[in-house]
Amino acid sequence: MTDPLLVDLSRLQFALTAMYHFLFVPLTLGLSILIAMMETVYVMTGRAVWRDMTKFWGVLFGINFALGVATGITMEFQFGMNWAYYSHYVGDVFGAPLAIEGLMAFFLEATFVGLFFFGWERLSARAHLTVTWLMALGTNFSALWILVANGWMQNPVGSAFNPDTMRMEVTDFMAVIFNPVAQAKFVHTVSAGYVCGAAFVLGVSAWYLLRGRHVELAKRSFVIASAFGVASALSVIVLGDESGYALTDNQKMKLAAIEAMWETEPAPASFTLFGIPSQSGRETRFALHIPWVMGLIGTRSLDREIPGIDQLVAHAEERVRNGIGAYDALERLKADRADAQARAVLAASGQDLGYALLLKQYVADPRQASEQQISDAAWSTVPYVPLLFLSFRLMVACGFVLLAVFGISLWHTMREEEAPRWLFRMALWSLPLPWIAIEVGWFVAEFGRQPWIIDGVLPTFLATSDLGVTDLLLTIAGFTLVYGVLAVIEVRLMLAAIRKGPEVAGIIDAFSPAEADARTNTGTDPALRPAE
Repeated sequence: MTDPLLVDLSRLQFALTAMYHFLFVPLTLGLSILIAMMETVYVMTGRAVWRDMTKFWGVLFGINFALGVATGITMEFQFGMNWAYYSHYVGDVFGAPLAIEGLMAFFLEATFVGLFFFGWERLSARAHLTVTWLMALGTNFSALWILVANGWMQNPVGSAFNPDTMRMEVTDFMAVIFNPVAQAKFVHTVSAGYVCGAAFVLGVSAWYLLRGRHVELAKRSFVIASAFGVASALSVIVLGDESGYALTDNQKMKLAAIEAMWETEPAPASFTLFGIPSQSGRETRFALHIPWVMGLIGTRSLDREIPGIDQLVAHAEERVRNGIGAYDALERLKADRADAQARAVLAASGQDLGYALLLKQYVADPRQASEQQISDAAWSTVPYVPLLFLSFRLMVACGFVLLAVFGISLWHTMREEEAPRWLFRMALWSLPLPWIAIEVGWFVAEFGRQPWIIDGVLPTFLATSDLGVTDLLLTIAGFTLVYGVLAVIEVRLMLAAIRKGPEVAGIIDAFSPAEADARTNTGTDPALRPAE
């Protein structure tokens, strides 16, 4: 049996590197679209202040993009180094979208990022705008493929176990791509990135306005960030609801754990606004319920039930028992590949093989499992409810606070009078919220899938490499040290660029509208010259 400490350390290392990497990804997604919008306004109006905005925010995008790429490469190698059996067992399925994601990131994204920075004086205004939009689209499509891979881990469609190769293989690649869980995760994650980019631009612009620096650039940036932020925050809420609806059919246990719903309620189920879940007592104390809301969110109906944890554990126990037969058939096939009866049994009950594998944390041969071990395996499908319950509500709270911040900012920017200073302070202090919501959201998505690395197919504890505890401790310490240094470099570069302002992009300062018109009319703006 696998050493539990080895599994925990492997999970900790991947969690640290993944969550660190995702500090950069959402800001890259959001800034890329905002930059493209700013340059579009510049090309349409000819006002140089919009060009200066594009170049300034582009510098901050570039710093963040470089760190995102560097930290993403590490994660690619971890699949083979720390999760060797996982890579062997599902590599035929997982590897394809991951490879496409690498191509999108390192060829499409990198090419257009280079053209964006070095093409200002070499391309016409419209050609450079096209490059900027392709850079933004490449950044977003790069995220699509990694989320297709992750969505398959949450809902393994379009694939089947091949007893001849003892591996999972693709049976329908289009089903993998259009997996409803993957698509829901993609739009929700991308929208969260847009919120992050909008909050960043809003906060930095507010800092400038509080100090009376680069006012023309900051005012326009504040306006576009508040409008884009409202649209993005609303889309996150709507698309998050769609993600929750996808859980109803594909990850019932995760949904029940998020809601701390121990017993099945009459339809439509209520939403628990607050409570203190107890894993040992299997109850939620001091629960404050809102009637019908969870039923409407989870089922889009008034008559469909959402199963509770107790009911789902009972169903998991049935699947464990059925999976033991599949495991026995698989062992017989290993001894005799021509055993037709074993193949027939495996074909009939193979969908429950993963549940039998849960028993391997209690007994070497699942066929020898006791009744208590079968019960324990069924209960192991329940993630730690209190953490999921509270984390989900923290994520939602951050989302609604950000919506309020964007909404108030937009309302004030649409009025004729000068915006109050408290508005800028509010925007500045809300800057960490999107990162908190995003990191907590990923925790809910990944921790809520436990004990599975591939939901219903492969338990996490069976997916690790044959490493020593010392190896993992040393690499965790090494990653912490290196990533800590990178974090200091990233923060110092970003802060230095923000303090320097538009000068960091070779701009003396943001132009006033009159100056912009004068610069355009005299033909001194290279980007407005016609293509040769």
